[in-house]
Amino acid sequence: MSKGGQALSLLGDIHGVVSVIGSMNADYTVTTERLPGPGETVNGGPLRILPGGKSGNQASAAARIGATVRMFGAVGSDANADFLLGQLTDAGVDVANVRRVPGPSGTTVITVDAAGENTIVYSPGSNAQVTVEYAESMRETLTSSSVLGLCLESPIDTVAAAARMCHDAGVKVLLNNSPFTPTIPAELIAAADILLVNEHEMAQLLGVAEPEDDDWDGFDWNSALERMRAYGFGQAIITLGGDGSVVLDAASDEPVIRIAPVKVDAVDTTGCGDSFMGTVLAGLASGFALRDAAQLASYVSAYAATGYGAQASYGTAAQIRDAFV
Repeated sequence: MSKGGQALSLLGDIHGVVSVIGSMNADYTVTTERLPGPGETVNGGPLRILPGGKSGNQASAAARIGATVRMFGAVGSDANADFLLGQLTDAGVDVANVRRVPGPSGTTVITVDAAGENTIVYSPGSNAQVTVEYAESMRETLTSSSVLGLCLESPIDTVAAAARMCHDAGVKVLLNNSPFTPTIPAELIAAADILLVNEHEMAQLLGVAEPEDDDWDGFDWNSALERMRAYGFGQAIITLGGDGSVVLDAASDEPVIRIAPVKVDAVDTTGCGDSFMGTVLAGLASGFALRDAAQLASYVSAYAATGYGAQASYGTAAQIRDAFV
């Protein structure tokens, strides 16, 4: 069986419980021929309101391929709250523990060009009210999962508190350093088992130069692994967009593993990184090795690039399997 066939066969083995605490946003999305420059106005297509938020996206992707997923966070008192919760429920996510708070839900304004590239502006809204006290009140449910997914669209103190309580309970913690911060708190580093970043975030975090010609195959990944370990992470995944990804695993017999890209005709890359993260969460909850979870995530995120929006573009296990077999 080919590597692709082996990876896709894992879709039939997804199980386990994933908890995700963090952001849910209504994505106000418009497509344009090209992205505008500073001070420039360009014509766009019809405005669409789509479900998003990095954490909500990650939960949706994991649930759609078969994981049992519990979402934790806050929505507002506006119409977007019901919309976001309804979309997650339709994807199979348990939203019983999501809190409703006064005011607007989280939103993003997204522009997508003809090549599928995008710009995103984020307004936290209710996501800013995902407090440490809320996380503490959810301790029993959070810590009963197999893996916890975190990103940084919620208050950093809450992210660190959730990571610590789950880590102490033996729950594997996967941290997505996005939106990127160059200074992850020491408490969060200590409590997170695996880091997920893209190539630009990795370069900034570790203080290394990106290859001028984007030759990531020739990049010194062993040196990057040593720097990553010194920073505090023995396991990490670096996504490379259209160039695939790299798994760094200091405890493995093969500490640097290059994951080949899955080529598709991309129409919108919004949320592809989140679908990658959600798949890794589902894979880890299912007992997959990190490299196998990343290999499967390449297919799931490639499928997402063939549709518009974030959650709206995510496929089920059957849809993804049919698309690549």
